Amino acid sequence: MKAVLRWSRILAISLIGIFLLTYIGLRVVHYPNPIATARLGLAAPSATPKLLPAHQVAPAVTPTQLQVVPEELPYGVLFNGRQIKFGKFLKDTKTNAFLVMRNGTITYEWYNKKFSPEYQFPSYSVAKTLTSLMIGKLVSEGKISESDTFIKFFPDLSNGTSFDKVTIGQLLDTRSGVGVSDNYPSGPSGWGVAIAQMYASTDIRWFMGNNRKMMFEPGTKAEYRSVDTQMLGMIIKKVTGEKVSDYFSTNFWQPIGAQHPATWNVDHIGGQEKTFCCFNATARDYARIGNLLAMDGFVGDKQLVSASWITRLSNPVETLDHNWGYGAQIWHPSPGSLMMLGLHSQFVYVVPKTRTVIVKLSDSLVDADEEPTAAILQALATKIG
Repeated sequence: MKAVLRWSRILAISLIGIFLLTYIGLRVVHYPNPIATARLGLAAPSATPKLLPAHQVAPAVTPTQLQVVPEELPYGVLFNGRQIKFGKFLKDTKTNAFLVMRNGTITYEWYNKKFSPEYQFPSYSVAKTLTSLMIGKLVSEGKISESDTFIKFFPDLSNGTSFDKVTIGQLLDTRSGVGVSDNYPSGPSGWGVAIAQMYASTDIRWFMGNNRKMMFEPGTKAEYRSVDTQMLGMIIKKVTGEKVSDYFSTNFWQPIGAQHPATWNVDHIGGQEKTFCCFNATARDYARIGNLLAMDGFVGDKQLVSASWITRLSNPVETLDHNWGYGAQIWHPSPGSLMMLGLHSQFVYVVPKTRTVIVKLSDSLVDADEEPTAAILQALATKIG
C-alpha cells in the first residue's frame, strides 16, 4: 500500500511539473493556457468562436426585414463525379446551415438540427473579404494607398530586409512573401507551426515581431497566406484608431441591416482582431453581407462599397488553388462569380448577374470537397427561373 501511495505521489508531482512547464512554455510564445489551448485544438470548427476572446460587432438598430419566398432546389446534385441527393450532399459535407438569397429574398433556408438561425457560425477565411471591404473604404477615402508599405504604419517593425518593401496592394493579392505558410497542422504536434501560433496568439503584435522572415521577394509571385490579411487588419486598427470590430460595425454591419450581433475573435480583449479569420455571425447576416456585393456595393440607394473597389473585387489578378482566380482577398471560381471561402467549408457564394447569394457553413474536415462544392453552388447561383 505504501508503494502505491509513493508512486501515486510521484505521478501527481510529475503531472503537475509537466503542466507547469507546458504553461510556462505557452506563455513564452503567447499562447492561451494549456487547458484553453487543448480545448481549442480538439473542438469542432463550429465551436471555436466561444473558445477565444472576442469583441462584439453591434448590429443595426433597425434590421432590414427579409422576405421569404420558398423555391424548390434540385433533388440531386453532381458531387465528386456522382449524382447524389441534395440532402446527402449537405450531410456528407457536414453542413450546419445552407441558405439561398435571390434579389434580397430568402428562397431556401436549412439548418442542421444542432443549430438555430440565431447561432453565430465561424467564418474562418470568409473574414478576409470583410477585411478587404474595410481596406477598400480607407483607400477610397484617401486615408491609405495600395502603394503604402506596411512599415509606413509600423516603423518599429522594420528589419532592413525586403519585409520593409511589402505594400498594401501586395498584401491584398497575397504577393507579400512574408514567411508564414498556410500549412495547417494535423494533430497536437502541429500547434507549433507559425499559422497555428497566429491563430491562437494572445499578442498579434508580438507574433509579427517574431515572424518577419521572407520566403520570396514581395511582388514576385503569389501564394495564399493568412498573415497578409492579418497585416491588413493591423493597418486598419492603426489608421482608424478604432477596434476593427467597431469600424466594421459602423461602416458595414449596421448599414447592411444586420439583425444579430456578430463577434470578432481577438488576441486579447482590447487588442487586435484576427482579421484573417475569426469573424462569427448568423447565416442570414452572412447573406446580407454577400448581398452587398451582389448589389454592386449598394444597400438600397446608399453605396457602401465604392465603384472602384467593386471593380477591384470583381477582377482576379492571380491564379491560386484549383486554378481559381484571386484578388483583393476574394476568390473567383468561375467568370462573373465572387466567393468568400473559409476553412472547413465555409462559403458565401455571390453571382451579381443573377443577384444570388448562397451561404454554406460547415464542420467539414475534407479540403478536397471545396472544388466540387463550389461547382454545385455555381450551378445553383446561376439558375434562372
